[in-house]
Amino acid sequence: MIQYIIRRFFYAFPLLLGVNILTFVLFFIVNSPDDMARMQLGQKHVTEQSIANWKQQHGYDRPLLWNPKASGEEKVTQTIFYQKSVGLFLFRFGVSDSGRNIGADIQERMWPSLALALPTLIVGLLVDVTFALMMVLFRGGTLEQAGIVLCVALMSISSLFYIIGGQFIVAKVLKLVPISGYDDGLIAIKFLILPVLIGVFSGVGSGVRWYRTLFLEEVEKDYVRTARAKGLSETQTLFRHVLRNALIPILTGVVVILPLLFMGSLIMESFFSIPGLGSYTIDAINSQDFAIVRAMVFLGSVLYVVGLLLTDISYTLVDPRVRLS
Repeated sequence: MIQYIIRRFFYAFPLLLGVNILTFVLFFIVNSPDDMARMQLGQKHVTEQSIANWKQQHGYDRPLLWNPKASGEEKVTQTIFYQKSVGLFLFRFGVSDSGRNIGADIQERMWPSLALALPTLIVGLLVDVTFALMMVLFRGGTLEQAGIVLCVALMSISSLFYIIGGQFIVAKVLKLVPISGYDDGLIAIKFLILPVLIGVFSGVGSGVRWYRTLFLEEVEKDYVRTARAKGLSETQTLFRHVLRNALIPILTGVVVILPLLFMGSLIMESFFSIPGLGSYTIDAINSQDFAIVRAMVFLGSVLYVVGLLLTDISYTLVDPRVRLS
């Protein structure tokens, strides 16, 4: 187990390096350091001298990936990529192009993102699994057919419709919760109720169909027939055996969205004015702040790699037949 974890960490390094390089190249294909300077200083009345000063102050006066004028290792180290990216592997996010401490911003904004994403994940998982089990329990009947039609209908509607419709009906017409905003402490609950409900409801269609497919595959296996032959009811078979043996694909599905717990939901946080990491990333993209974009992409990649590692480890706890070597 220890050797496996160490090996996976070594595999993760070239992956993170590749993500870092790709993000760097894509960003500077769209914007040059001069464009970034004009964005920060304002498009009008910007002199070449002010652009040069801004680039020097923020470390963008060096070559991008290779410095032909330097000698030895400085050909690599005296570049924008090396100066801006190496510190990320030590989680030194540095300062944004607007002068803010990125690490401090992440620590501050991760809590609103967690407050939104964690209950959405837990409630959504419980709702999806419960309805999927109900559809499997009553499979072949009218209830299952109605559930399938409802799931397809819910999947066909954009999440933006749920957001706008929920804000209009629940917040504006019924005035049950605020339309948008956020506050610290327990007061934040009233601002999170609507986005959490919308997040759960918008994912019910695809989630229920996915888990229903998993459970239907399990109920046709031999161990289920054996359980029925021993006298177990259909409900006992589903909850004691089918659900337990479907935990591995369920864990795999959960880990895919694990980075969202910290990274936040870009659309949801923007529409509801929640000061999380999702809205932080959107604001950075709009302002062309490469330092923040690079840090957030790298952080998301790290979280995803860690999530995959935790999933592999959890397989051994859920299914004793799985062994990591």
